[in-house]
Amino acid sequence: MNPGDHVRVDRADRTYEGVLLPSSTDEQLVVKLEGGYNVGVDRDGADISVLAEDVYEIDGDAADDADADAAEDAADDASDEVEFDDDLPTISLISTGGTIASTVDYRTGAVTAQFDAEDVLRAVPDLAGRANYRGRVVANILSENMEPPIWQDLAQAVHEEIENGADGVVVMHGTDTMQYSASALSFMLETPVPIVFTGSQRSADRPSSDNVMNAVSAVEAAKSDCAEVLVCMHGSESDDSCALHRGTRVRKNHTSRRDAFETIGAEPLGTVDYDSETVSFRRDYQQRGEVDLELSAALESDVELLKFTPGMDPAFLDVVEGADGLVIEGTGLGHVHTDLIPRIEELVADGTTVVMTSQCLEGRVCDRVYDTGRDLLDAGVIEAGDTLPGTAKVKLMWALANEDSVTETMQTSIAGELQERSVPWE
Repeated sequence: MNPGDHVRVDRADRTYEGVLLPSSTDEQLVVKLEGGYNVGVDRDGADISVLAEDVYEIDGDAADDADADAAEDAADDASDEVEFDDDLPTISLISTGGTIASTVDYRTGAVTAQFDAEDVLRAVPDLAGRANYRGRVVANILSENMEPPIWQDLAQAVHEEIENGADGVVVMHGTDTMQYSASALSFMLETPVPIVFTGSQRSADRPSSDNVMNAVSAVEAAKSDCAEVLVCMHGSESDDSCALHRGTRVRKNHTSRRDAFETIGAEPLGTVDYDSETVSFRRDYQQRGEVDLELSAALESDVELLKFTPGMDPAFLDVVEGADGLVIEGTGLGHVHTDLIPRIEELVADGTTVVMTSQCLEGRVCDRVYDTGRDLLDAGVIEAGDTLPGTAKVKLMWALANEDSVTETMQTSIAGELQERSVPWE
């Protein structure tokens, strides 16, 4: 009996059947059930039967000939279904990795990113017949490994795809840092066509996976008239619709729910009804073809994001000494302890651009209400209104590299990141 074997385990009046995975202890078995979930079973008292050997090799690739042949046939069928059709728009699928483009590594039972964009087409046959597709891989990473240079590579790739005639672009991305990448492209690209980020909270091997619905909805959004950078993810826990969030106003607010993403300070910009394939919008947006394609991909990477907490030592700011930019998540209207203000003033005097945002999810910075805020303004801090902290960091990186007046840029809405008013909504 070896990892990769198809086994049946009987223990304590329960029967488990699936693929045997490696275990970190000798006392337990780990079995991947047919439904996609893993279960741990104590070896003591377990009756184990091997139903088939080497169903999966240790590296997770299909090993038996029948499964390999079936997988090859399915891939060929999917390829046939996405042949070019003159009546369909052309959508570029750009992969950066993440759960939507991942599978299970049977060495560990963990999810690993390893699919390219064309593999996603084969894995999601529901995409067939909706568009003509071009596939491109910019990176193959889990999103916690995303870095600004990859944003630049991604923006360049998107620019080239649109320049070469793509009617829309879908970027497949891990969810943990998707909001940062969507913000980056919102500032780096003027686009005449939709650019839609999508991903999945749960991998394709799980019965509750959201990869198919999110990918299909993202393609429908990429065919729409909204020529902005959008994030397309589940709008509720049900499989009824996906929400379309503006790339600069979205935040991942739950670790695992399928509807983890929310637009902060407003309702989502739009929705995609999954059954009817209808794309609708609630507010004004930049129309398809309204602007010419333009790329401004320069970034100043020496920018930090700091969250102020009670009791923070002013010496903590020494970490950012010499940095080109600093975004602070202040409390409430944009405050820090008064003891930090002299050190902030020194940073500004030494050439660091300091921007103030709020830790609050709703509302905007206003440093003119209390004495602390007025002191921060006197120290040279720039208010960022209701710009989200993560978005403010990305915007500051872009502004420092591309704009003459950083203060004016940070206080002007470039891509919908700064709303004119903060209005309660239900």
